[in-house]
Amino acid sequence: MRADAEVDGDATTGADPDGSADGNPDAAVERALDAFRAGDPVCVHDFADREGETDIVYPASAVDEAAVAHMRNDAGGLICVAVSDLVADAFGLPFLADALDHPAVNDDPEYDDRSSFSLPVNHRETFTGITDEDRSRTILELANAAADVDADPAGYTPEDFAAAFRAPGHVHVLRGAHGGLGDRTGHTELGLAMAEAVGAAPAAVVCEMLDDETGMALTPEDAAEYARRREIPYVEGADLVAALR
Repeated sequence: MRADAEVDGDATTGADPDGSADGNPDAAVERALDAFRAGDPVCVHDFADREGETDIVYPASAVDEAAVAHMRNDAGGLICVAVSDLVADAFGLPFLADALDHPAVNDDPEYDDRSSFSLPVNHRETFTGITDEDRSRTILELANAAADVDADPAGYTPEDFAAAFRAPGHVHVLRGAHGGLGDRTGHTELGLAMAEAVGAAPAAVVCEMLDDETGMALTPEDAAEYARRREIPYVEGADLVAALR
């Protein structure tokens, strides 16, 4: 399991495998929002009948090089930046499947109506784009641009985005559903809902947690145990939806 097995001591999150904190879903949500407000990560399990995955989720504006290293070492999935529908429109970002004309394109995942993937990008002042430094630069600049759109939607254009970012790159951008959690309940929308709830820029970073032994998604029980050891809040997507929709 990707889980910092060397971390010792009792954690204080009190997260149960069912996603509650000390058996209290409201407390789990509050603890998650407090962490997000402080720029700290949260472990979010979506739904057993959806992807059935736990993601490490950060507010994009807080993702420095250490946070990128944390996600690639302790989660191991794809590091993506979710932005709101409004921000994606200002950026001029399509859904990736709509932008591609290739016979391999088939955007019909079993767990949802469509994927939320848009363009993978690098900030123009990065080198290869894949290093912790480069990816954190791209992520932070995406968060800054999202904040600019949030403050003045008409003041940011696709040309502004193209001047700052290039594609293809190493940070995948995800388009949030137009109606947020009312339209879709993936990690994209869960992360964006947390960002909105704490007044952060409409951009959240998500990375799936994988099990090193099986290669599959980390089970909720193992993800909750990891969260306990690392003192990271663990919350169920259903509890976030109930609180934030």
